Amino acid sequence: MQAIPSVHKSGAASIGQLFSYPFRIFFLSMTLLALLAIPAWVMQITGVIQLPLAMPGLLWHQHEMLFGFLSAAIAGFLLTAVCVWTQTNRLHGLALLLLWAVWLAGRVLLATGAALPEWLVQGVNLAFLPLVMMDAGWRIWKARQKRQLLILVVLGLLWMMQIGFVTRLDMTFSYGALIMAMALISIIGGRITPAFTSGWLRQRGLDASAVTTVPALDMASVFTLIALMASLVSGWQTGTGVLAVISAGLMLVRLAGWKGWLVRQEPLLWILHLSILWVPVALILLAGSLLASWPSSAWTHAAGTGAVACLILGVIARVALGHTGRPLILPNGMVLAFCAIHLAALIRVLTAFGVIPWHPGIGTSTLLWLVAFGLFLYRYTGILASPRPDGREG
Repeated sequence: MQAIPSVHKSGAASIGQLFSYPFRIFFLSMTLLALLAIPAWVMQITGVIQLPLAMPGLLWHQHEMLFGFLSAAIAGFLLTAVCVWTQTNRLHGLALLLLWAVWLAGRVLLATGAALPEWLVQGVNLAFLPLVMMDAGWRIWKARQKRQLLILVVLGLLWMMQIGFVTRLDMTFSYGALIMAMALISIIGGRITPAFTSGWLRQRGLDASAVTTVPALDMASVFTLIALMASLVSGWQTGTGVLAVISAGLMLVRLAGWKGWLVRQEPLLWILHLSILWVPVALILLAGSLLASWPSSAWTHAAGTGAVACLILGVIARVALGHTGRPLILPNGMVLAFCAIHLAALIRVLTAFGVIPWHPGIGTSTLLWLVAFGLFLYRYTGILASPRPDGREG
């Protein structure tokens, strides 16, 4: 269904082009949300503004980062990748517009819906992930690609965490959602990172066999994270701490096999390795919060800003080039963006431990976050809103 016109021959950017492929509109939208929601949150907690939020401020912040920002990234990546995996036509045009409208309505209702019925705000926000899973699921089922079903399982668990979060307003479910976000990183990052790394080495006549993956280890890593989520939500503190350490160890072993230091000259690759390294860091910090009374905000920001946001920025920078038919050459300024987002995560974690005073720490990490996503917006808006240079669809 293609009800929105797009430009193919002239090369001119257009709004219609944004709805020609899922990654275009969702990557742009999540970037705008990143640039608006974080400053709004900082101004909210510092008393500069008072938004008519549909839930308490801290919970709104957590929800929008997990189920606004992350969910848009998931939709953009998954609904693009699944078409390639299954050789099916992409979601585009009016159907894509309607799906995006559900996502956007969720953001507006949460930010302005203090006086609205809870069932309306909750219902709209809980509708998005199932719609994404339905579109991806029927394609995977039709193509009989059982390998992809694990992604849908983890997405289903992520949605269950969202249900618990919006209906009970309990941060335990946002913690569970963060662990499921790391499980998605374990699956998707565990596929693309070693594959891209070995491919880069092979293209340069280097030893691609140095990059190793162990399927059993990959599966153990994912299922340990699922068990960790279940343990955390159930309130089993000691067991959760032990599982977090085990999960961190499994991820570190996997990362060692991917040989990230061999691609240190390629920003589109080292960003992936360095971002996934935040996963075991976050898990160790989680164990410390449970077993040694370390601040819980340390692990949540290592996971949310470090692992999730850093990897998202690295992935969308690559996907936006590859799927628009452009060379995989990073636009000017994006190395600075990659460094800024990692530094933002580091400063936020140090602030949680009190190494950096709260106000300077929050202010600096926010500024670095804005630099990172502001540079992406500046460099990639034209790419996302313009037709492919080769004239192909998408």
